[in-house]
Parts: sequence; structure tokens; C-alpha cells
Amino acid sequence: MSKSAVVLLFAGLFLAGGVISFWKQKQSKGVILVLALGSAMCLVSGLMRL
Repeated sequence: MSKSAVVLLFAGLFLAGGVISFWKQKQSKGVILVLALGSAMCLVSGLMRL
């Protein structure tokens, strides 16, 4: 497992936590959407590097 895969997976999970937190705080949908897309891209990139 490479370091870049671990970093990408960690970043994706961190951003996913932000999405959940912002959803509970009733933040704007645009911010939540951008965070969700970033999280998904990090997670997919991390999984592809494994």
C-alpha cells in the first residue's frame, strides 16, 4: 500500500466527515455538494492506487 493511497483515503474520509457535519448544521447545499464531490474523488483515487 503506497503512501499516496493512504493519504487520499484519509483525505476522502476527512471530507466525508465534513459533509456529514455540514449536513447536520444545515449549511448551504452548494458547499455540501463540493465537499461530497471532493470526498468521492479522493476515495476513488485512493482505491484505484491500491
